[in-house]
Amino acid sequence: MDGKFGMFVTESVTQRGHRIQAKREIRVEIVTNGVDFAPLNYENVDDIIETIEKEGIIDFRINLNYSYLDGKYNRVAFRGDIYLVRAILENELLVLQINHLDGQKRTECGRVADTIIDELRRGS
Repeated sequence: MDGKFGMFVTESVTQRGHRIQAKREIRVEIVTNGVDFAPLNYENVDDIIETIEKEGIIDFRINLNYSYLDGKYNRVAFRGDIYLVRAILENELLVLQINHLDGQKRTECGRVADTIIDELRRGS
């Protein structure tokens, strides 16, 4: 999921009541040592998978970075959202608990869960 992006419609950052087409980019971090978060990406996923048990709890931090194209087609970043995701795996059942930590909440927790499930089904 790390580094993937998609487009969505949201309220303009500069013009109240105006809707814009924005880009949402995903950054994923996984808890290490029980307290710190480290990036989880294609380069280190094989090393990290070896440390994960088949059942239990894993915490992730999902950073959603947002941007849009201005009138001159320059990409303009604006405040993103941060979510804490707790994945609980017991008896082949995955439960996701998602909490919004910071940002404007331009993406709902349910949408974050749907994205995670979609990516798991794709095997990416």
